[in-house]
Amino acid sequence: MGKVIIGMDIAKQVFQVHATDSEGKVLHLRKLSRAQVLPFFAGLAAPALVGMEACGTAHHWARELTKLGHEVRLLPPTAVKPFVKLGKKNDAADAAAIREALARPHIHPVPIKTPEQQAVLALHAVREQLVAERTRMICAVRAHFAENGIVAATGRAKFATLDVQVNDLPRHAAVAVRVLLGRIASADADIAALEKELLEHHRTDEPSRNLATIPGIGPLAATLIAAKVGDPSRFKCGRDFAAWLGLVPRQNSSGGKDRLGRITKAGDRAVRRMLFLGALGQVWRAKPGTWLARLRDRKPAKLAAMALANKTARIAWAVLARGEVYRETLAVAA
Repeated sequence: MGKVIIGMDIAKQVFQVHATDSEGKVLHLRKLSRAQVLPFFAGLAAPALVGMEACGTAHHWARELTKLGHEVRLLPPTAVKPFVKLGKKNDAADAAAIREALARPHIHPVPIKTPEQQAVLALHAVREQLVAERTRMICAVRAHFAENGIVAATGRAKFATLDVQVNDLPRHAAVAVRVLLGRIASADADIAALEKELLEHHRTDEPSRNLATIPGIGPLAATLIAAKVGDPSRFKCGRDFAAWLGLVPRQNSSGGKDRLGRITKAGDRAVRRMLFLGALGQVWRAKPGTWLARLRDRKPAKLAAMALANKTARIAWAVLARGEVYRETLAVAA
C-alpha cells in the first residue's frame, strides 16, 4: 500500500482529514474535533505524510504531529488553491486539494517554525500594530488642531509642539485631543518596551548578531529576518532568497526576449520594508564615486534603494548560510 498521504484542513474547532494510499485510493474521509486530532494520528498504524496549509496555527500542529513520528509539510496557500474544485469550496474539498498538492514535487513546503521563532515574530507583530495605531492617532490629533486653525510642521519632533497648544482649542475638542495624546504616550511606552525585549533577544542570538554587521540592517531587522528565515539551507543561493522576499523583477518574457518589470512583492512585506528603509538611508549617505552614488545619480533614489535592498538580501543569506559576520570587500587596483 505504501505510505499513507493525508491532507488536513485545519480551523479552530473543526478539522477535515482526507487520507489516501500512495496510489491515490481513499482510506479516510473524516471530520475531527480539536480534541480528536492527536488521538486520530496517534492511532495510525504507520507514520504518514501529512500536509497542511501554512498559517499561524499550522506550525503548532506540525510540531505536535512530528512528535508522533509523522512527516509534516506545510504548503503555501497559493499552491493549494489551484487544486480546489470549482464551485465546491468546503472543508472536505480543501483537504482533498491539500492532498493533491502534497503529491506535486515542484511545490516547496514552508519550514516549520519553532516556538522561539514564533515568540519573536509575535513581538514584531504587536510592535508593528502599535506603530500603525500610533500613526493613525497622530494624524487624528493633527486633523483636530487643523480644524481649529493650528497647523504644525511635518515630522514627529514638530508634533510635540502641539502639546502646549491644547488649551487653545475649544473645551470639548481639548478633552478629545487629551485622550488621544494619552493614548499616544502609552503607545510610545509599549513600543519602547517591545523594542527592549527584541534588543535583549538580539544580543543572545548569534544569527541576529551576524546579520546586524551588514550595513543597512539594525537589530530590529536582524531579529525579524533571523526568525522568518530559520534554516537558510532551504535556499540554493542568495538570489532565491531575494526572490522569496519579492525583491527581484517580475518577468514577462517570451520568444527569447527578456522583459523585466517591477519587483514581484511576492514575499514577506515586513522584511522587505525594513530592508528598503535601511537601504534608502544608505542611498542618501553614499560617498561620491561609489557604485551606489553612481546608481543614485542615474536613477531615482527609491529605485536605487530597492536595488540595494536586493543586494543586501543576498548578503544576508550568505551571512546566515555561512554563520559568519559581514566582511566588506575592497576594490583591488588594476
